[in-house]
This record gives sequence, structure tokens and C-alpha cells, in this order.
Amino acid sequence: MTEATFFTAAFILYAVSTLCYLAFQFTRKAGAAAAGLGAAFAGLAVHTVALVLRTFQSGHAPFTNMYESLSFLAWAVVLALVIVEAKFKVPKAGGYVMLIAIAVMALASSPLMPKEAAPLVPALQSYWLWLHVSVTLLGEAFFAVAFVTSIMYLRAKDPEKREKMDSVSYRCISIGFPLFTLGGLVFGMVWAEKAWGRYWSWDPKEVWSLITWFVFALYLHTRIVMGWKGKRSAVIAVLGFLAALFTFFGVNYLLSGLHSYK
Repeated sequence: MTEATFFTAAFILYAVSTLCYLAFQFTRKAGAAAAGLGAAFAGLAVHTVALVLRTFQSGHAPFTNMYESLSFLAWAVVLALVIVEAKFKVPKAGGYVMLIAIAVMALASSPLMPKEAAPLVPALQSYWLWLHVSVTLLGEAFFAVAFVTSIMYLRAKDPEKREKMDSVSYRCISIGFPLFTLGGLVFGMVWAEKAWGRYWSWDPKEVWSLITWFVFALYLHTRIVMGWKGKRSAVIAVLGFLAALFTFFGVNYLLSGLHSYK
């Protein structure tokens, strides 16, 4: 069986998970939420096989073009949801997080997205590729969950629900921020120095990664040092994820640079 077959199977399981979680929104039946989590976990396992096969078939990391990066990002988002759901029990957020995952999978599935694995240029033939991209995308996956719970906070009326969503958002960003810092900035700068002889070149993706980092640093600073919670923190978390999205998509298609995917 090919990587594409497992990718499609994962896509279907993620769609089933999304429907189960959305059904929970209307029925409030615990079985629907449990089925959503089960389908997400099954899809994650199948998707993992797809990524492993892609690695062996291409001979390099499974995130060297836009198709591969979208696939890995969707996998990371589902992984983050499974972890958060197991720890904090937020089934009401599950359907919306899974909608992000299947939207990313749908983009990856687009006929306009080149799916052929190509040989890597010399600068990408490094173990730093694994460290830099994988850790960065894992951090962004937790930002995606925080984005959903922050939106839910802003829409919620019940004080208990608002407190729960605010707490989960904070914990997701507390996980995602050090991952993003390590992968996006530290590993990225070390790799840049080894590949290009300089730690920083003001490439558009570097600049927007730094902007994203500053937004989430602001979130944590205002919360920990200044005691901000609630609406102000939720708005910053939403803006941070939008900055991360622009870093991933907008820079690639609107601003040319050393980090542009094909």
C-alpha cells in the first residue's frame, strides 16, 4: 500500500472524528465525544504510517515541500488535540480543532498541490531539517488548539466554561511556545549558520516567525507578570495564531525568500 492510500484513510477517519465531535455538540452524549476521540486516534495512527512511508519512499524528512508540510501539520494538530483531550477533557473543542486538521488535509489533497518527492538541495540535506521543521510545527499545532479554545472563550457566556477555556488556552500556549522557540528560532538559527554562514538574514519567514514569537511572548508576559486573563489574553492568542498562519502560508505565496516551499 502506498503513502497516498494511508493519507486518504487518515483523511476519512479525521472526517469521521469531526462528525462525531460535532454530533456531541448537539446531543451532549459522552459516547459521541468518545467516538470522536477514538476516530482521531485511529486516524493519527494511520497518518503516522503515511508519514513513515513518505520518509522511506522519498529518502528524506516528510516536510520538504508544501504537500508534505501540510500533511505533517495536520498530523501534529491531531496529536496536540489527543494530548490536550486526554489531559484536560475538552470535547467541545474537539470538532473545531478537527475542522482545522481536515481543512489542512484538504489543502494538501488539492490537485494544484505538487505531491512528487524531489531530491533535496544540499542546504536541506541535514539532520537540522528534522529538528527545525518538526519541532516548529508541533509548537504551531498547540497554538491551533489554543486558537480554538480562545475563540470558544470569547463566545461563551457561562463563567465556568469561560474559565475552563481560558485555562486550556494558557496551558496549550505554555507547551507550544517553548517548542516554537526551540524549533523555529534556536534550531533555525543554528541550521542557518551551518548552511549559509550566518544566524540571521532577515528573510521574510524569519521576520514573521519572530513576529509570531513576540505575540505569544506578549501573551505569556502579560499573563504571568501583569496578571492578564480572559478576553485580553484570548485576543492575543487569536492574533498569535493568525500570525503563525501568515508565516506558514502568506510568506510562502506572497513573499519570496529562502524558506519558500514549492
